[in-house]
Amino acid sequence: MPETMRGVYLTRHGGPEALEWREDIPLPRPGPGQVLVRVLAAGVNNTDINTRIGWYAAEITGATAETAQEVEAGGWGGALDFPRIQGGDLCGEVVATGPGAERFAIGRRVTCPINQPRPTEENPVGFVALGSEYDGAFAEYCLLEERDLYDVTDAPLSNVEIAAIPCAFGTAAGLLHRAGVTARDEVLITGASGSVGLAAVQLARGMGARVTGVCAASKAALVQDAGAAETIDRGTPLPVDRYHAVIDVVAGDVWPALIEALRPGGHYAVAGAIAGPVIEADLRRIYLRDVTIHGCTYQAPEVFARLVEMVNAGDVRPLVSATYPLRDIGRAQADFQSKALTGKLVLLPGDEADATGAGEAKT
Repeated sequence: MPETMRGVYLTRHGGPEALEWREDIPLPRPGPGQVLVRVLAAGVNNTDINTRIGWYAAEITGATAETAQEVEAGGWGGALDFPRIQGGDLCGEVVATGPGAERFAIGRRVTCPINQPRPTEENPVGFVALGSEYDGAFAEYCLLEERDLYDVTDAPLSNVEIAAIPCAFGTAAGLLHRAGVTARDEVLITGASGSVGLAAVQLARGMGARVTGVCAASKAALVQDAGAAETIDRGTPLPVDRYHAVIDVVAGDVWPALIEALRPGGHYAVAGAIAGPVIEADLRRIYLRDVTIHGCTYQAPEVFARLVEMVNAGDVRPLVSATYPLRDIGRAQADFQSKALTGKLVLLPGDEADATGAGEAKT
């Protein structure tokens, strides 16, 4: 094994200039129960950008963090240790194992959820996040706990497609699970043309639910192709008292209308706030109608395990729009934020990526 590896350091909270390409990062060595994987592909996600700019800090109230460099506790779990290797979406190959790590043979292809259960007596739903509390996939190698890994060697998906699964589909599966969505339920999904939204549409339709997606009119056909029975143009008034569940990653000013869209006894599940995290609520419209609100970040292992079963069976397939060399992470994140490309964007590390043009379509 080499002594060093190439990758991207996040050196502080801030803009793309806070990301530093390095070729001398010490290669981690697996300890007891740990596995070293060679990163084959790593997805681009909102959460990596949010962590970089410090958006998770309590003092940030808007959709973006304009003063990110002044934020101290901007990670999922509070303050980050810098430098940090980000990257919450991983497809990797096992290359070394530590003492006691025996589940995966060398050469097996693996992935893992973006957040890992680490409950404590004080916080029974505690977790740590890949690329936030510990180093993630934006490097040639990544050190992981064996217990957090899932084998996807035989899945009929490419490395790039596997790297597009954990965050988007894992988050979507967690949202649908917490909202208790079942066959024949009516489900409203916001941000339906985004990676999490499209995954939620696909998974909910696969469960037999009737899906309505909220998206820009220009992307309605894409959302319907993913399984939505109908779409509602973003900004159009929503139906009232109709849906069993609302799956939300947008929030912002539309939030009161999302609550009104639920039937009495309905479930609202949220795992994002791309339009703004601070909302105005009329609590009477929640408790008088017995609405249940679910904050969804942590996914129980059995939820991700079921998703991996679907991946290995070929029952789900993400839309990937482009790949980039890892060293071009700034361009990839800029393209991601522009929303010009509908599907997932994926970074490729190492020599393989050197031969891949930035923005090359991989659909």
